Amino acid sequence: MHHYQKSILLSLPLLALTVACAAPAKNIPGTKIVNSSENREIVETVEKYRLALEKRDSAMLLSMASKGYWEDGGTTTGKDDYGYDKLSKVLSERLSSAEDIRYSLRYVKVKKRCLTEDRCRAYVDVLVDASYSVQDANERLVRRDKRDQNQFVLEWDDGDAAWKFLSGM
Repeated sequence: MHHYQKSILLSLPLLALTVACAAPAKNIPGTKIVNSSENREIVETVEKYRLALEKRDSAMLLSMASKGYWEDGGTTTGKDDYGYDKLSKVLSERLSSAEDIRYSLRYVKVKKRCLTEDRCRAYVDVLVDASYSVQDANERLVRRDKRDQNQFVLEWDDGDAAWKFLSGM
């Protein structure tokens, strides 16, 4: 047996031991979110939303919303609150006036809570860094920037076997 063959044979057990002991990443890459199959599925759902928003795909966004969707505009009057029935109009109006959307998310926290055995919600805290172009009152194209924090609330939908947005879109 040649020297290089002996060296390969001796290093194979060490390589096998190294591979066997390699632990999966503790966090989802690029986040501080615990790397579990459920957390990955939730983050992937929000990423699918992010990409649909950048593509201005209102039909895809609407398909990702729960029939129980409710958006609280953050004011005390409630005049700017709306549900699933108005979401389609809101999405198409906002997306039709925006161009060149860049929507970046930094995932801060994912928390899951089950209200009943078959009714689970996920709360996804993110930092938003977005920009888009719109026409101003003088019909000039202007670039707008938005930096904010947001919480997406999703609910597991057994019928579609998918996480659906309850708020935050």
